[in-house]
Amino acid sequence: MTVPDPGVYISPAQMYQEVRGLAQAVGRIESKIDGILDETKDIRTDVSDHEMRIRTLERSRWPLPTIGVLAGVGGAVTGALALMAR
Repeated sequence: MTVPDPGVYISPAQMYQEVRGLAQAVGRIESKIDGILDETKDIRTDVSDHEMRIRTLERSRWPLPTIGVLAGVGGAVTGALALMAR
């Protein structure tokens, strides 16, 4: 006759200790995630600040090429008028 396998017995105290250990691990993970979220919030603030600065620089630089083109056209017109006036 064969003897049935008795299986594994886990006492309630062992189960309680395992659940407590998991709860502590989850608490540590939650605190790390909170720290990461705070850091990403700071990064998002920095990125939006840099974006605003870049937009400001782009807006302030666009007249310079336009002024150069207008000065070139004005010089060409003046030169053409001076050549025709002779």
